[in-house]
Amino acid sequence: MAYHYDHILIRYGELSLKGKNRKNFIQKLKDNLKKALAGFKDLEFVTEYDRMYIYLHGHELEPVCAIVGKVFGISSFSPAIKVEPTMEDILGGVEHLLDLGTPKTFKVQARRHDKMFPVNSDTINRTVASMILKGSDWKVDVHTPDVLIMIEVRQDAAYIMTDKIPGAGGFPVGIGGRAMVLLSGGIDSPVASYLMMKRGVHIEAVHFAAPPYTSADAREKVLSLARLIAPYQGDLVVHVVPFTTLQLAIYQYAPESYAITLMRRMMMRIATGLAKERHCLAVGTGESVGQVASQTLESMYVINNVTTMPILRPVVCMDKVEIINIARHIGTYETSILPFEDCCTIFTPKAPVTKPKLDKCEEYEARWDWQTMVDDCIKMVETIRVQPGQSLQKDEEDLF
Repeated sequence: MAYHYDHILIRYGELSLKGKNRKNFIQKLKDNLKKALAGFKDLEFVTEYDRMYIYLHGHELEPVCAIVGKVFGISSFSPAIKVEPTMEDILGGVEHLLDLGTPKTFKVQARRHDKMFPVNSDTINRTVASMILKGSDWKVDVHTPDVLIMIEVRQDAAYIMTDKIPGAGGFPVGIGGRAMVLLSGGIDSPVASYLMMKRGVHIEAVHFAAPPYTSADAREKVLSLARLIAPYQGDLVVHVVPFTTLQLAIYQYAPESYAITLMRRMMMRIATGLAKERHCLAVGTGESVGQVASQTLESMYVINNVTTMPILRPVVCMDKVEIINIARHIGTYETSILPFEDCCTIFTPKAPVTKPKLDKCEEYEARWDWQTMVDDCIKMVETIRVQPGQSLQKDEEDLF
């Protein structure tokens, strides 16, 4: 009777750099995996210093692996079978795991983590290889084998694997604090969100809607993007801000050339207010230097001036091709290019100022009570929790 993979072996990657904080990182990774895999009942998680094991308890391997591959903090992972730590069981496991009837090339790569195990790694390699060579037409190829047979011998068990799948890398989401990210319907901000999560930052998103100038399709586009990036941290809270009144006031009281700059200053104020309410330590954006008028250094300077909160810009020095490549990799590109415009696109002036002056911005803002409008935007925000595979939920619970 052939064995079926019953475990997933997880390797940590960058966590090995964390020294005294290692236990916290491993626990956070375990918590994130449990959250991401909550739809699979009865999975069992076991952590060790350099490995984590998920016992499948009969669940199908592929859908579990698909989710594990999106959880940050994992260098690589392998479907595995678990056998008793004896040479007899290791040989039996290898024989029953492989389809020896179809000729292939192979290499055996054993690691003896338990140094009390009476057979060293090289002897394990030779013994397993001899068994395969005697019982099949398989041949050894130590450079480019069709099948790499990996064996890890530990004190309580031995694990046998034939595949090493790259993980998402980075740090476990949440280990680096929380950030409020401005999420538009464009290409850049979902990529920025992904990169922040990869560095361990748990994000919430804020989106600015301006009905009737922006459509229900534009809103759904942003929520679709949220669904695509949510699996990287388990779920994603999205705050939809009613921005129409404030946006129209900007055009009423300031020159059109300064509209985008003032709009971004208001957005940053609102994002900062929401960040403080939601216990976030930073604001994140998808800005890239020089890409559009509001993303020159002069523009960034006057926009930054409205907040003392750190602003994270993960794509700030990337060119568009680099950003698009990541967007394709994470599956957001096709959604981002759908022709539903957000409020920044619809209200873009014909000749936006590229080198705005701070004193000019303050002069124009002094013409009306923008603070009350900013406060109203924060009060009237619609908060939605996006969970992969589930319908959207109004987020009324206290997260903290």
